Amino acid sequence: METDAIICFETHVELKTKTKLFCDCLVRYNAPPNSQICPVCTGQPGVLPALNKRAVEYTIRAGLAFNCTINRQSRFARKNYFYPDLPKGYQISQYERPFCENGYLEIPGDNGQPYAVGIKRIHLEEDAGKLVHSSSSFEASDYSLVDYNRSGVPLLEIVTDHERNPLRSLNEARVYLEKLRQTLKYVEISDCIIEKGQFRCDVNISIRPKGSQGFGNRAEIKNMASFRFMMDALEYEIKRQSEILQAGGQVEQETRLFDEEERVTIPMRSKEDAPDYRYFPDPDLVDIEIDEEYVRSIESSMPELPEQTVYRLTEDFGIPKDDALILAKNKSMAGFFGACAEYCEDTTRLSRWIIKDLFKLLNEVRLPIEKCPVTPQDFSKLINHLSRGEVTDRIGRTVLGEMFRTGGSPEAIINEKGLRPIQDTGVLREILDEVMAANPQAVSKIRRGEVEPINFLIGEVMRKSNGRANPAKVRDLIRREIVLDNA
Repeated sequence: METDAIICFETHVELKTKTKLFCDCLVRYNAPPNSQICPVCTGQPGVLPALNKRAVEYTIRAGLAFNCTINRQSRFARKNYFYPDLPKGYQISQYERPFCENGYLEIPGDNGQPYAVGIKRIHLEEDAGKLVHSSSSFEASDYSLVDYNRSGVPLLEIVTDHERNPLRSLNEARVYLEKLRQTLKYVEISDCIIEKGQFRCDVNISIRPKGSQGFGNRAEIKNMASFRFMMDALEYEIKRQSEILQAGGQVEQETRLFDEEERVTIPMRSKEDAPDYRYFPDPDLVDIEIDEEYVRSIESSMPELPEQTVYRLTEDFGIPKDDALILAKNKSMAGFFGACAEYCEDTTRLSRWIIKDLFKLLNEVRLPIEKCPVTPQDFSKLINHLSRGEVTDRIGRTVLGEMFRTGGSPEAIINEKGLRPIQDTGVLREILDEVMAANPQAVSKIRRGEVEPINFLIGEVMRKSNGRANPAKVRDLIRREIVLDNA
């Protein structure tokens, strides 16, 4: 039996506001445990929540980025359940009338065509605290501690739509998560640092016979905090559910956990539905009215989205779209390119050198572009030297490595290390004569009409001149010295 997968994500994104959602406690990562708390975010009797307006703005910004309808009336609800990291015994969330509904995020589908993944809703809620176990294994722990610093941090939940253009494969799931995270960072509402818990996912997956329009029972895999583990869990779960259907069985609707060591999902509990949480409107928070002018003001101040950046890079600077897509993956990298382009004569060469050479240096030392020791002005000067033929590519890479190590300017490094190309044709001819004398077989092959030995001789001249020879000039000399003489 051939099957289709239906994959949905509930993505939780911590917003980068200065304070928590309903109190004035600061949002600080790596602060000492329970140092950023107050009676409101720890649920003490008699306290009243006060809504953070910036969190509402960021939620609407996300809704606009993902093409959602912004509800003009919205309300908060209490989601009731017991867990040690939830001090009030309920979570302030949204059930009816969330801030944003019925949106989509366009990704390249498996068939290469644009595919608008349905987003059912985006709502705002408070985060829970954090459990710290005495052992890396929950089952082996003797005790657990609770850090409430995270309790009350503004949390966005983005829910995909299983009925309207759901994700259909592992590849689409991965592309969706990457594009989602990229867009959230572009609109500057979250840093989405997975290691800090700022971007977490619950994954819902079901299997149905190929061509069927119904939906099978789904399994939810909780608290996925790594793209690699998400893909591993999905791959295992698709295989597990498919085998059950192939054997004539029925998939149970349940919540499962992913065992990172065994690379399998394991049962956690039967899957709850919304009524199991006993949602009801929060009596301490009034309904929220959002007027059109407020939405328009947020829309007018929206930062550039990834696809807009790609369009601008290709249209304004004429670089290949593939280069633009790579640069636009990181908003700061696209910004670095834009800052360089103000001083650069050849933007196509600029994009290639950022992607191929600067990326390599940054990756070797695991340094983000924001901390790059090479300034856009100096990087552009180096590219201009290359474009004018004042330095060769080989010298350029040597200079860039020194710029990266010391922060020096290209002119200073070129002069200090004597890296200016050899312009004197007589000097180049002397080096070429030495290389030809040492490689008579290559010379003979060129005289017989073979082309490949020319590249060999150019390489030898480059090596002997420490990269200071101009390859184009050397090629021209070879043609005149060997090819034309032979003619």
